[in-house]
Amino acid sequence: MGSAPRLKIDGSIPNQLARAADAAVALQRKGYDGGWTAETSHDPFLPLLLAAEHTSRLELGTNIAVAFARNPMTVANLGWDLQTYSQGRFILGLGTQIRPHIEKRFSMPWSHPVPRMREFVAALHAIWSAWRDGTKLGFEGEFYTHKIMTPMFTPESQPYPAPKVFIAAVGAAMTEMCGEVADGHLGHPMVSKRYLTEVTMPALLGGLARSGRDRSDFEVSCEVMVATGANDAELVATSTATRKRIAFYGSTPAYRQVLEIHGWGDLHTELRRLSLRGEWDAMGELIDDEMLGAFAIVGPIDTVADALRSRCVGVVDRVLPIFLATSQDCISAALKEFRR
Repeated sequence: MGSAPRLKIDGSIPNQLARAADAAVALQRKGYDGGWTAETSHDPFLPLLLAAEHTSRLELGTNIAVAFARNPMTVANLGWDLQTYSQGRFILGLGTQIRPHIEKRFSMPWSHPVPRMREFVAALHAIWSAWRDGTKLGFEGEFYTHKIMTPMFTPESQPYPAPKVFIAAVGAAMTEMCGEVADGHLGHPMVSKRYLTEVTMPALLGGLARSGRDRSDFEVSCEVMVATGANDAELVATSTATRKRIAFYGSTPAYRQVLEIHGWGDLHTELRRLSLRGEWDAMGELIDDEMLGAFAIVGPIDTVADALRSRCVGVVDRVLPIFLATSQDCISAALKEFRR
């Protein structure tokens, strides 16, 4: 009987272009499997070009790029070029963001996020197929239409498959669609192991069954918050920072469903009220030890590696630990055993 696949460990690549290459090199040198960028204050794609140039083994992906801020053709171009330049190491991680950001920050349309994301992914594959196989581009959907592709606008052929597409999802409907059409799932830090096993995995498996694929054809990625330190004072400081982060996520309506599975739905109402008043410290004080332990790994440095494995093995395929207010020395020491 073969052994279970090794749990992959990923790290973050900063979006600042001046820091991206060195960070990616450090991840590869330390034995990480992948490096992810996020779409926050900078573009998530440009740093990966630098990361690809300075690494040879590290998988590189966006976690996430905002799909609805773009259109499938521009994303298809980005994905094709990064896949080519990285020699097949690029993962296109997409997310929806929320309606106010799409409409008021990006000035783009918002509607029916699940079918729109499904169609976005289908359009990507239609475009990539036209470039790879020479098939006539004739995609016409409810939200996106791509029917013109001439030789001048067709990129050069390349020897690698189309990029893997991962989708960020929390709700059951988006998660099931992810299992049906994507190559992987991107989990959010505000997801407990209970929610992962009782909601996320059944929805993913349902989507995989509809697509006729096995679980082995799909990668599940999760982010896990970690509160640790070299002494009691550091552990208290990192725990406090993690409580505040959990409170921030918990104040967002999208994550009420995660709280509700634990019987903490009313907490969202209070966190939401405090967030509108800007009382961030008070919000963190509402996260008790039980809640902290549900959403984060908490403990001394020498316990982190085993706790990560216990939380992830048998459920997910790759993990991105999130350390808040933690020194780089502590992070390296905590993950040293994990990467062996």
